[in-house]
Amino acid sequence: VFDIAIQTGAILAVIIVYWQRLRDTAAGLGSEARARKFVVNVGIAFVPAVVLGLLFGKAIKANLFTPAVVASAFIIGGFIILWAERRQTTSVRVTDVDQMTPMDALKVGLVQCLAMIPGTSRSGATIIGGMVLGLSRKAATDFSFFLAIPTLIGAGAYSLYKERALLSMADLPMFGVGLLFSFICAWLCVRWLLRYIATHDFKPFAWY
Repeated sequence: VFDIAIQTGAILAVIIVYWQRLRDTAAGLGSEARARKFVVNVGIAFVPAVVLGLLFGKAIKANLFTPAVVASAFIIGGFIILWAERRQTTSVRVTDVDQMTPMDALKVGLVQCLAMIPGTSRSGATIIGGMVLGLSRKAATDFSFFLAIPTLIGAGAYSLYKERALLSMADLPMFGVGLLFSFICAWLCVRWLLRYIATHDFKPFAWY
């Protein structure tokens, strides 16, 4: 519960990094087709994780949290990143999130569900999955972070609600410290990653 709850700090960092785009989108919802299309695409991509999480969340926690599954996910994920980077040079058809279609969004949302497998990074799955589906490295990264906002806020709120009987006022300092440092680390990492992808690929992450 603590791990999931402190992701709120990381999501706040994402919101701040992308504040200009999010503010412009909110302001344009009533008058701009571009803003409405963006919100619809994020909503479409968000739905598969909600549905599969509610249906299979308990079974995944009960059966897949083993060293063998986690290690396998790490290894397979590394090879997929290397393959996706080799493929990226010839398969880009979407260079900006505004060029995405609802079907593109749905496919990225389905790929995000792979992150339910322990050892699979949510952002890694959506970024690399987006690249495999034809998004540029930047478009895939941007959409992954936009999609993280409803996904991780929803997961945190749902987890806290389910485990509300375990919480007490005495926990507030612990959660406060966790949220603060989650925010700081995420803000630094997201800003660094966005600069990094402008001139580098993800191969080092695969070898790591």
